[in-house]
Amino acid sequence: MTQRMVETLNPASEAEAAQLVLEARAKGRKLDIVGGGTRAGLGRPSHADTAISTAKMAGIAFYEPAEMVICAEAGTPVREIEALIAQRGQMLPFEPMDHRGLYGTPGEPTIGGLVAGNISGPRRISAGAARDALIGLRLVNGRGEIIKNGGRVMKNVTGLDLVKLNCGAQGTLGLVTQATFKLLPKPECAASIVIRRLDDKRAIEALSIALGSPFSVSGAAHISAGMGREFPRTFLRIEGFRASVDYRIASLLALLEPFGAKHALEDEYSERIWRAIGDATFLTTPEELAIWRVSLAPSKAADFVARVGAHAQAHFYDWGGGLVWLSSEATPDAAATIRAALAPLGGHATLVRAPQELRETIDVFEPLSAPLMQITKGVKTSFDPDGVFNAGRMYAGV
Repeated sequence: MTQRMVETLNPASEAEAAQLVLEARAKGRKLDIVGGGTRAGLGRPSHADTAISTAKMAGIAFYEPAEMVICAEAGTPVREIEALIAQRGQMLPFEPMDHRGLYGTPGEPTIGGLVAGNISGPRRISAGAARDALIGLRLVNGRGEIIKNGGRVMKNVTGLDLVKLNCGAQGTLGLVTQATFKLLPKPECAASIVIRRLDDKRAIEALSIALGSPFSVSGAAHISAGMGREFPRTFLRIEGFRASVDYRIASLLALLEPFGAKHALEDEYSERIWRAIGDATFLTTPEELAIWRVSLAPSKAADFVARVGAHAQAHFYDWGGGLVWLSSEATPDAAATIRAALAPLGGHATLVRAPQELRETIDVFEPLSAPLMQITKGVKTSFDPDGVFNAGRMYAGV
């Protein structure tokens, strides 16, 4: 395949970005938004000949540790933000995923890309998604207008919440230039209960009991045999002050004794396993396989995998079974089987990794009903009437 030559625009400020968007709109040009370049394989393939980068729009706008709020320019690496707030014993609540292992990409994940993808990890079950911690943003829409929404505090919203609307829109509504997040204190310690050799249904039953307990579980996952060990393993994470963690671990071990719960892993190994779960490291290879991210009711997750059958090359569960990571052949037939298996169960399936040819021919994101597609097109038109940004990234013609 011939490599496309793509011109890259590098604004150094929000005002310069707005001017470049105005010029692109006037010339009828389409712009692809580029941050750290770590998730370029997500979404439908781009056909634009121009990119607009946030690389020069980086830095901390303000950080108020006492209020546990940070605001950063879109091109700021997530790693730098995490290092800064860690010095004050704080963290991003939602434990963002790093996609570089799946895609084999260099570069650094940025805060703008995190907002665009609503990137969230295992802690979502207790702390919410990136969208829930995002309390303010600034962006340039497709008209070249600078829009500000939200602020420095959490508050109820009446009318259209542009902060939540743009978090997860994959850059199709505008170029995020700045984002403000509410932070949480970093736990003093963490430990993880591990249960061996449960089948999928039995594991999800154990995870559900733990999540329904009063012991504040912050991670609940089940990984299959062959993912680090020759047998399946079920993990439950507890975080907080040492005395509290010790008490809750002991209580959960007693509660889950019928499932074979006997011991817990301490901080260092616990951190490594949750990083691997959050980054879907177990599915990195073989590189030719497609990777799917499927969200549905935990009670239906094992049935979904069974319905997919032989097309499921490997799989594991996060969010207590509410998130299924699955690899399959990179073929339309496998994709059709996965969507057919999910249809009667409800839920959403996203094709996270696949060759460009497959992403051209099938739905990458969950197909929308006709009414939802009409609403989606209307929202896109209100922000970006000429389709300047990330045209067709999520849905063809949008």
